Amino acid sequence: MTAYALAHLRKAPLHAEVLEYLERIQATLLPFDGRFIVHGAPVEVLEGDWPGDLVVIEFPDLIRARSWYQSSAYQEIKPLRTRHLAGEVILVEGVDADHDSSAMAAAIRRAGGHDVGVRTSAG
Repeated sequence: MTAYALAHLRKAPLHAEVLEYLERIQATLLPFDGRFIVHGAPVEVLEGDWPGDLVVIEFPDLIRARSWYQSSAYQEIKPLRTRHLAGEVILVEGVDADHDSSAMAAAIRRAGGHDVGVRTSAG
């Protein structure tokens, strides 16, 4: 199942090391079939605050996403970013093409309202 690496990075002055990171990251993705689908494009904030940029990288599955992040090639360049850009980075698995949130809600109801994979405090 498709998986994604998401980064919410705070805006900061551009540093030469960040440019080097940008120049080198593509080569770290290729062996794991990773590709950028969002890379710092302007966001339209509809609710809440969004102080920074969004990066989304798509992988064929969670195993390859995790393997990319843990790879020696990526770990070598990661400090070029982390020394200058604060933020959060997560890996998350996508949903099947036929995902249906109403069926998910029905499953939650059948389970007595207990957590069956959805964690939210807002609708």
